[in-house]
Amino acid sequence: MGPVPFPIPPDEALRASTLAEYHVLDTPPELEFDRLVQLASRLFSVPIVLISLVASDRQVFKARVGLDLCETDRDVSFCAHAILQDDVMLVPDALEDPRFADNPLVLGPPFIRFYAGKPLVTPGGQRLGTVCLIDTQPHQEFSQAERDNLSDIAELVMDRMELLRLEHVRAIGQARFENIAATSPDAIICTTDTGVVTFWNHAAERLFGYAAEEATGRCGSLIVPESWRSAYFGDLARLRDGGEIAAIGRTIVRSGLRRDGSEFPAEISLSSWQEGRTRSIGAIVRDITERRRNEDRLYRLASLDALTELPNRAAWRACIQETLEQGTPVSVLLLDLDGFKEVNDTLGHSAGDHVLKLVAARLKAECPDARMIARLGGDEFVLLLAGDDRRAAAALAGGLVHALSRPYDLPGHAFEIGASVGISLYPAHGTRAEDLLGAADLALYRAKAAGKGRYVVFEPAFREVAVARREFERELRRAFEQDQFVLLYQPQVVTRDGRICGAEALLRWQHPTRGLLSPVSFIDVLAQKPIAPAVGEWIMRTACGHARAWRERVPGFRIGVNLFEAQLRSAQLRNVVERVLGETGLAPEALELELLENTMMRNDAATLKLLQSLRAMGLGLAFDDYGTGFASLSLLKRFPVSRLKIDRSFVRDLISDPEDAAIVRAVIYLGRSFGLEVIAEGVETKAQLDFLAANQCTQAQGYLFGRPMTAQAFTSELARAAVLP
Repeated sequence: MGPVPFPIPPDEALRASTLAEYHVLDTPPELEFDRLVQLASRLFSVPIVLISLVASDRQVFKARVGLDLCETDRDVSFCAHAILQDDVMLVPDALEDPRFADNPLVLGPPFIRFYAGKPLVTPGGQRLGTVCLIDTQPHQEFSQAERDNLSDIAELVMDRMELLRLEHVRAIGQARFENIAATSPDAIICTTDTGVVTFWNHAAERLFGYAAEEATGRCGSLIVPESWRSAYFGDLARLRDGGEIAAIGRTIVRSGLRRDGSEFPAEISLSSWQEGRTRSIGAIVRDITERRRNEDRLYRLASLDALTELPNRAAWRACIQETLEQGTPVSVLLLDLDGFKEVNDTLGHSAGDHVLKLVAARLKAECPDARMIARLGGDEFVLLLAGDDRRAAAALAGGLVHALSRPYDLPGHAFEIGASVGISLYPAHGTRAEDLLGAADLALYRAKAAGKGRYVVFEPAFREVAVARREFERELRRAFEQDQFVLLYQPQVVTRDGRICGAEALLRWQHPTRGLLSPVSFIDVLAQKPIAPAVGEWIMRTACGHARAWRERVPGFRIGVNLFEAQLRSAQLRNVVERVLGETGLAPEALELELLENTMMRNDAATLKLLQSLRAMGLGLAFDDYGTGFASLSLLKRFPVSRLKIDRSFVRDLISDPEDAAIVRAVIYLGRSFGLEVIAEGVETKAQLDFLAANQCTQAQGYLFGRPMTAQAFTSELARAAVLP
């Protein structure tokens, strides 16, 4: 089945003939149309914007951004459907719309998923085409404000098209000119070469306030302000002497003068023709006050961040590009907020928005002389400063860190919000905009890695490290694709009798040249990469497959699997768990997912709901490394954890350090009080085991019971221990 045949408007013949009158098909590009599609692309953050004119058998793109095609057949055109509507036609997801699901423009380039098209409607009501927005990703929302903005852009496009239509009458005689002018929504005026008005249409009456009988026979200077009246008379004199008016054949912008003395910005298109022995002049005049207001508003929206009213990423790119073209030294300060995510996760996005507004205000107060302060997105801001003085930039960055670390007005909540700053200098650190921002980004990364609340000036060595890191990331991807990751298993035992009751699955990398690598060598990088969820699913499936066999030997055997943060952020985790358990045949209660403190500290409703659903399936949820951070007791009450894991850092010296011993006792007590199991990690000596057993810590793991081992070795260990069912 191919695309649905395009619908035919009932006035198709009139519509097609009207389109021909505009002389816009198969004509060279127009700068104004190009500017408008570029504006729309920035304003709506979509990759493709088209001004599409629907001809009898095709759609022609008068202007386009993000698409190489100049036209397509009408039978695959979304716009052929859009011109039947009065308002914006929305297609949130083309794959879900029966009209377009098998359209070649959906299944192939440009892979349309989202479409919004506003018809271009003539003053007579014919729909000639659309201004349309296209994205390769679906959009489930398109607000009324966005509809209004798209409609305003369509009006601006139609204004330009109407002017083009009228310009095509310049070369004809006055009778034909007046015939067209009678129904035009624009003011059209004819004068002799001495300036005497010979024609004045109804639109001119409305625009200037003079009736036709009042204006006819008078000098056209009655609508020309003093500011350019002498130029007007000079042009007439030149025309009478056989010369030409420079503005003939072009559209110019001048002020117009109304009867009441008020002036307005006017777009004027002039033409001239011979009438007997005299020359006649025709002027098409349009009041562009409203258009300018709309253009200014839309360009402002496209250039400003709606939340903070700072310039946005598009405005930043334009500013830095213009600055670099001038060749003047500048400094770039890139900053993002420390601790901002916790505000959003805990108090919601409205509180986060409040903080971002306060940050913008502080930045403007601290840097009144900045060439630009922009919000690039999220909690990331950038400043452009005159000069490339390293010390001055560093001093300002230090002031910003201090200013942004002051308390924020969040009643009833104490959050430590600060900022880290990366600095780059032009021309020392790059001559292109992307190089400068990239250098500042590398410096920002160093600042955050050094402990946050800091600023760092870029050094060339940072790029060398970044190149090495990118190569390491590529190695990680190859490692997954080439099955270089392996799982080892560390036994978990009952402290009372040393009987194996479970294991923790531990990831290792069998590197082709560096040998077996522990997670400390790669896990932080891996956790941030897009492959992390896929690696996490592989770990879970592999571990559950082995645990299924071991559980037959050891009733009640349980396997512990660590989760990546990206897995918890994904809405697919529950489905993944169900699929893995179904494929491996492992009972849900035999799987325990281990959660890090930063996951719990997110404390957001979506994570809580996910964990509750996993717990309801029967899975165990272990709070890993408990006691090493700032997790509050309220989290134990709020989150459905089933076991606490005492971190090895407390177990190591619990025999010799009274404080560590007290912490271990406290965690065991908390576990009993909340009805949770407790397991201690890093147990290496008999004395440690005896202490834990005496204090009712029921399970333990560590080198005392076995180092991490392969699945085959673990199977042998179970056989050696002769564990009976």
